[in-house]
Amino acid sequence: MDAVVIFCTVPKKEDAKKISVALVQEGLAACVSTTDKVNSIFSWDNELCSENELLLIIKTRLELFDKIEAVIKALHPYNVPEIIALPIIKGSKDYLQWLEHETAEE
Repeated sequence: MDAVVIFCTVPKKEDAKKISVALVQEGLAACVSTTDKVNSIFSWDNELCSENELLLIIKTRLELFDKIEAVIKALHPYNVPEIIALPIIKGSKDYLQWLEHETAEE
């Protein structure tokens, strides 16, 4: 199993909850943690922007990325949401087994 963490920023708590619940209920993520008060500075349409956002930390398997991306894009208010995956190179055996169990197709 290739475990990954997917980062996704959202503008509001309601967006974070809607996306998190959908991913966990559909078995696409074992857990989604939300951090509050992330300030993002970025360029958009040749303009420097600064936005307060929330960060979703999605724990899942790499093979589910495309499905997760589709769910996020369907529920996210941004035209181009941040959806990036980073590999989990090492983790607790028990935690990774739980992650795999929670995201296994039945």
